[in-house]
Amino acid sequence: MNTDQAYELLTDAGVNEELSIQTVRRWLRERKIKYVGTVPQNSRYIIDDTDKALNMLKDAGVSERIGIQIVRRWLREGKIQNVGNGRSEYFPNETLSKVYLTNDTDQEKILVQLKVKLNTQDELIKGMEQLHKSSIDTLIQQRENLNNEIIELEHENSDLQKEMKKLLKENIELRNQLLKLKEELSKGNKKEPDKVPETILTKMNDVRRKLGLSKTSSHKDVSSGYKKLLKVTHPDQGGNAAAFHYIKTDYDYFRASIKE
Repeated sequence: MNTDQAYELLTDAGVNEELSIQTVRRWLRERKIKYVGTVPQNSRYIIDDTDKALNMLKDAGVSERIGIQIVRRWLREGKIQNVGNGRSEYFPNETLSKVYLTNDTDQEKILVQLKVKLNTQDELIKGMEQLHKSSIDTLIQQRENLNNEIIELEHENSDLQKEMKKLLKENIELRNQLLKLKEELSKGNKKEPDKVPETILTKMNDVRRKLGLSKTSSHKDVSSGYKKLLKVTHPDQGGNAAAFHYIKTDYDYFRASIKE
């Protein structure tokens, strides 16, 4: 350490100018420091270790408590090369000191590496934010689609329920007509057996209409239409059990009316 460095350290430690000059002159006489210009300037360190720094500050009249604080700062600033053994408990963060003990070139490299890492992390965070937003938008769209499907299914179910009630009512009416016809025949009614009442014909035509068939369609065509509906509504084929039951009942009544 040369005279200029010693003077700068003392003034940085809060020692007044007159006392700093006197202390530097005394250290120079005691050969604790060298005259300016006699020390190579290729090193950024001024003092070898913390013990030497503390002793020099104490010798300059700085209290130990203040001296420890100053030495800690000098260590962080890279003015001191190593942590000594005498007061090492006051300088536990040796890793931090090693970072500051690197030369200027190494520090620049570290800064560049840290900036690169920060930029990489920023890009990663942006990518994650975009992915998160995209996932949320996709989930919202899927939820809307599901809600629309639920509404459509509810409408279809409502229409199906109405159709089943209508079909059940027609089946009941047709059954009553058949029972009435059987009762009349059993009492010896002289109506022609081959002649089907107008109401029965109307119901049979309604059956053809429901199946999408013409009024002139044969019984075979009607049976074929019923069988297709039964196959579609069968529970084993993923159909509705209630609809299958109503259509099967209607089909059975139709078959019974044919045999009469």
